[in-house]
Amino acid sequence: MNDAIFMERCLELAKKGLGNTYPNPLVGCVIVHEGKIIAEGWHKKAGCNHAEREAILKVKDSSVLANSTLYVNLEPCDHFGKTPPCTDLILKMEIPRVIIGCLDENKQVLGKGLKKLKAAGCEVGIGILESKCQKLNRRFFSFHQKKRPYVILKWAESLDGFMAPKETHKKYWLTDPLSKQRVHQWRSQEQSIMIGLQTVLNDNPKLNTRLWKGKNPLAVVIDPKQKLSSTKVDFNLNVEELLSIKNQNQEDKTDYLPLKAQEILDQLYNNNLQSVIIEGGSKTLQCFIDAGLWDEARIFITKDKLGAGLKGPLINRDITHSTSKIKSDTLVTLYKDSMISSKR
Repeated sequence: MNDAIFMERCLELAKKGLGNTYPNPLVGCVIVHEGKIIAEGWHKKAGCNHAEREAILKVKDSSVLANSTLYVNLEPCDHFGKTPPCTDLILKMEIPRVIIGCLDENKQVLGKGLKKLKAAGCEVGIGILESKCQKLNRRFFSFHQKKRPYVILKWAESLDGFMAPKETHKKYWLTDPLSKQRVHQWRSQEQSIMIGLQTVLNDNPKLNTRLWKGKNPLAVVIDPKQKLSSTKVDFNLNVEELLSIKNQNQEDKTDYLPLKAQEILDQLYNNNLQSVIIEGGSKTLQCFIDAGLWDEARIFITKDKLGAGLKGPLINRDITHSTSKIKSDTLVTLYKDSMISSKR
């Protein structure tokens, strides 16, 4: 039996929940009987059935479960949350073999589901396509391991490295419309989107997913002195609904970006945010680069040169990366760590 093939299917199913399952992880499950998949399931959003339960409930003849294998990319839970423990249902249905991609780093789960299944006599396999399973849930693992959200940096720059012309008093789009649509797709996948106060004042952005079907991320603005609420401007952002990052040090008189990157991420973590895509401005992006507190950088490079203007952030581009084309734009994605590894 090729366990890797069935685990790949679990990952395909799990990806369907990207952007909708927070604070829960992405999980897919398949049940195999006599070498064939007889049921599939994936976690759609918090509060809905977990992938294992959804797959089990789809099996028309439950008697075959006693001679089947359940595959799941993440360790089954063994605690009561909004839904009952998946381990209890697996054991109730007498599924004899369970293959798990990787352990769940949530302290409520870590190792407990595995231990319970083994103690009940279930044959358990662990670590099938482990690195792929960990990478899929890199946002979830970052939150539980590093105690901070997964950080994605995003910006666009000209071929000669400028983000905007030297002098412009209106929005200036560097990239192709398809690249803009891709950004809206990314926004739908992340839990929050963050910019600095000056970017709000200069660009008055909407920070939504109007060009892609999906949920809007929570808008986050770095506003140390809470100037946004007192500024008399008709903002596209709903100032009352966004998360404002404040300066906790009341004696600090600096207006712009006095907060360190770690302080900002601490506030996001305390608001239970597992991921953030940072879209500017240049100083905000550079703040996280210099602190080494980022995980991915997605950079659009256009075919045109500006000659002068606002320089893009400085970042080491010799690290692990991928490159693709979107019409005339080049998308370079940098990865700070080549792989996210689970603690043991």
